[in-house]
Amino acid sequence: MLSGLLLIPLLGALGLALWPGEPAAERVRHTAIALLALQLVWSIRVLVSFDPSIADLQLQEALPWLGSLGLTYRLGIDGLSLPLVLINGALCLVAAVATEPKILRPRLFFALILVISGAVNGAFLAENLLLFFLFYELELVPLWLLIAIWGGNDRARAATKFLLFTAVSGGLILAGFLGLALATGSADFSLRPISSQDLGLGVQLALLGALLVGFGIKIPLFPFHTWLPDAHTEASTPVSVLLAGVLLKLGTYGLLRFCYGLFPDAWTLCAPWLAGWAAVSVLFGSLAAIQQQDMKRMVAYSSVGHMGYVLLAAAAATPVSLLGAEFQMISHGLISALLFLLVGAVYTVTGSRDLQQLRGLLNPERGLPLVGSLMIVGVMASAGIPGMSGFMAEFLVFRGSLVVFPWQTLLCMVGSGLTAVYFLLLVNRAFFGRLATGVQLAVIPLQRHAPALALTVAVLAIGLFPQGLGLLSEATSTAMGRPNGGLP
Repeated sequence: MLSGLLLIPLLGALGLALWPGEPAAERVRHTAIALLALQLVWSIRVLVSFDPSIADLQLQEALPWLGSLGLTYRLGIDGLSLPLVLINGALCLVAAVATEPKILRPRLFFALILVISGAVNGAFLAENLLLFFLFYELELVPLWLLIAIWGGNDRARAATKFLLFTAVSGGLILAGFLGLALATGSADFSLRPISSQDLGLGVQLALLGALLVGFGIKIPLFPFHTWLPDAHTEASTPVSVLLAGVLLKLGTYGLLRFCYGLFPDAWTLCAPWLAGWAAVSVLFGSLAAIQQQDMKRMVAYSSVGHMGYVLLAAAAATPVSLLGAEFQMISHGLISALLFLLVGAVYTVTGSRDLQQLRGLLNPERGLPLVGSLMIVGVMASAGIPGMSGFMAEFLVFRGSLVVFPWQTLLCMVGSGLTAVYFLLLVNRAFFGRLATGVQLAVIPLQRHAPALALTVAVLAIGLFPQGLGLLSEATSTAMGRPNGGLP
C-alpha cells in the first residue's frame, strides 16, 4: 500500500518523459493532474487503513536490497508522517492545477513535479536511514531545474544558490548517518534511538550537530536561510507552493525523526540552546519580513520565522509541544501555499509585487476583490487569529513549550505578534487605499481561484475542527514526548 505512493508519481513521471511525439500542453497538464489526483486518493486509502490509536509505525513493507551496504527497502507510516504525506499529495495537486495551461516544455515541467512528489513521499515513509537520504537527494535536481528553467530573470543565480546550500545539507546528513554507523559498528541504518550506553555523549553531540546543521539549512533556520528568499523570488508560483508547502517540511521532519529520535540524550543536553536558536530564528524572520517591499520576499521571510516554532516545540519535546509541531507543519504548509498563490495572482494581473506601487487592489469594481478577501483570510491565519489553523498550531506549541522554556517561548510569542505587523503592512499597502483613476484590472476567471479557495477551506476546517488532525498524531506525539522535555 505504501509503495503505491511512490510508484504512482514516479512511474507517471517516466510515462510523461517517454510520451511519443509532442503532445499538446493541455493534454500533458490534464494527465499530470489525473496522476496527482490518483496519488491523493491513494494517500486517503492509506489514511482509511491507518489506526490512529497505535503510536508505532504501521503498514510496514520490507524488501532486501543492498544488504551488504546497509541499504534496505523499508517503509512505514505513523502519526508523524501520515499528515505530511497527505499534505504532499494535496499541495502537489494544487501546484499542478495552478500551473498556466500554456506553460513551455510541459512534459518536463510536470514530470519534475511528479518526481518531487514521489521523492517526498519516499522520504516521509523511509525506515532505513540511507533510503531516506536517497529520497531526500532525489528531489534536489528536479527542484533546481524547476527554478533554473521556469524562474524569473535572476533564476540562474537563485537556482545555483539553492543547489549549493541543499548539497551541503545533504552532505552533512549523509556524514551524520555514516558516522553513526561507524561509531556504533552497526551498518543496518535502522531507526533506533542511541543511548549513552551505546555511544559516548561527545560522539553523539558531534553527530547531532552535523544533522542539526543539515536539516537547519533545509528548514531553513537563521543563519542558514539566505537561499530561501532568492529561490522564492525567482521561482514560479507553483514551484513556490511546493517549496514552502512541502519541501521545507523535509527539514522539520528530519529534525523530529532523526535528530530528536536518534539522539534523545544529546538532544536533552542541547535543548536549552536549541530553544534559544528557535527564538532568534523567529525574531529574525519576523523583523526581516517587516523590512521587505516585495510581497513574495515578505512571505518567504515569514517562513523562516514560522519554522522556528517547530524547533522550539522539538526542543521542549513535551507531548503537547510535539503535537503542536505537527500542527505547525501542516498549518504552515497550507497557509504559505495560499499566500504564494495569491501573490502570484496579483503579479499576473498587475505585473508587480512592489508594495510601494500597489494600491487599492480590494476595490470591488476595478480591482481584485476576491484575491484581496482571500489574502486577508490568509494573513489572519498566519498571524494566529482564533478559528484558523495557525492559532491552534501556535497555541499547542506555546502551551507545550512554556513549562520547559518560558523565556524562549515568550520571545517566540513576540515573533508571533510581529507576524500581524508585517502582514498588516502588506494588506494595508497593497489592498486598501485608492486605486489609480482609470485603472481597470483584468478579471481572473473564478475557476482559476479554485486552488486558493480549497486551501482557504482547509485552513478554516483545521482551525474550527482540530480534533481530526489531533486524532491522527496524538498517539505518536504522546509516545515521542517526555514530561518536561526530559529536563529535571
